[in-house]
Amino acid sequence: MDTTTVGVDLAKNVFVACVADCAGRIVSRHEFSRVGFLAWLGTLPAGTVIGMEACGSAHHWGRTAQRLGLEARLMAAEFVRPYRKRQSVKNDRADAEAILVALLSPGMRFIPVKTEAQQQRLAWRSLRVGWVEERTALLNRIRGLLADPGPKHLRALLAGREFDITLSPALRGLIQSVRDQLDGLDTRIGECDRQITAQQATDSLAKRARDLPGVGLITADAVTASVGDASMFRNGRQFAAWLGLTPSQSGSGGKTKLGRITRRGDDYLRTLLVQGARSVLAATLRKQRRESPEKLTRLQRWIVVLNGRIGYHKTLVAIANKHARQLWAVLAKGQSYNPQAWQRG
Repeated sequence: MDTTTVGVDLAKNVFVACVADCAGRIVSRHEFSRVGFLAWLGTLPAGTVIGMEACGSAHHWGRTAQRLGLEARLMAAEFVRPYRKRQSVKNDRADAEAILVALLSPGMRFIPVKTEAQQQRLAWRSLRVGWVEERTALLNRIRGLLADPGPKHLRALLAGREFDITLSPALRGLIQSVRDQLDGLDTRIGECDRQITAQQATDSLAKRARDLPGVGLITADAVTASVGDASMFRNGRQFAAWLGLTPSQSGSGGKTKLGRITRRGDDYLRTLLVQGARSVLAATLRKQRRESPEKLTRLQRWIVVLNGRIGYHKTLVAIANKHARQLWAVLAKGQSYNPQAWQRG
C-alpha cells in the first residue's frame, strides 16, 4: 500500500479520507461509517501520518491512531480553511483534501493530542463555566422583578425570610423556586471547585503556575489542562499569540501598523488571564497610593508607568500578555517562578 499521508474530515457518523503517496500525490478518496473508519485505520501501515482538524472528537481519534502505531497531527481549522480550492464550495471531500494539503504544507503548526486525563479536567472546567453563566442569568432575571437591587444586595434579600411577609403567596412561591435553583447551582459550582482543587493536589505544573501573580486555582488548572506540553511553543510570545493577546498586524512596503489584539485561541483562558491582570493592577495602584515609589517592585513600577501612559484597559491586556509569557517560561522550562530572574540578565 503506497500510503504515507491521510487527511480526514471528521464527523459524527460520516468520515471522509483523502490519501496521498510519498510524493504528495492524491491517490484515493474514501468515505466510511464510524465503524468502517476504525477498521480502515487498522489496515494502514505503521508510521502513516493522519491529519485532522482539531475539535472535541479529534483528540479521541488522535489517541486511537497513536495506539495503532500511526502518527496523528491536529491543526486549527483557521489554518486549514485557506487551503480549500474554492471558498464558496464546502463539502466533506473538499475539506478532506484541504486538510491533506495543509498537512503537507511547510511550516504548518500542530496541536498536541490531549490525553483522557486532560479532557476530564477540561470537562469539569466546562461544566463550571456553564453553571456560573446560568447563575448570573438567573440573578439578572430576578433583579428585573425586584426593583433591580445589586447582586450582593439581592443575595441578602433572597436569604431574608422577612422579605416573604410583604409578598403575595404566588410571589412567595416564585422567590422560593429561585432560592432552590440558586442553592442547586451553588452546590454544583462548589463541587466543581472541590474537584479542580483535588486535581491539582499532585500536579507540580499547576503548583508552579499558582506562584505567579494573578494566577489562581482556576487559571492554573485551565492552563495546565489546556496546554499540556508548553514546550510545543517556541517562546513566550508565540504562547501569548496562541491565546490572542498580541496585536494584529497590517503592513506593506516595510511599514507595519499594529491594531487590536487578535483574540484568537481559547476565550476562557484569555478571560482568566485578563481577570488576573485586573486584580494585579488594582493591588499595584493601591500600593502606589499608600507607599513610596522605592517600595514598589520592578514589575509594579512598570505597571504604574504603563497605566499612566496608555490607560487602564490597554494596561490590563499588557499585564495579561506578560503573565502569559511568564506562564510559558514556568511550564516549558520546568522552573519555579522567580520575580528576581531579570537580574541574572
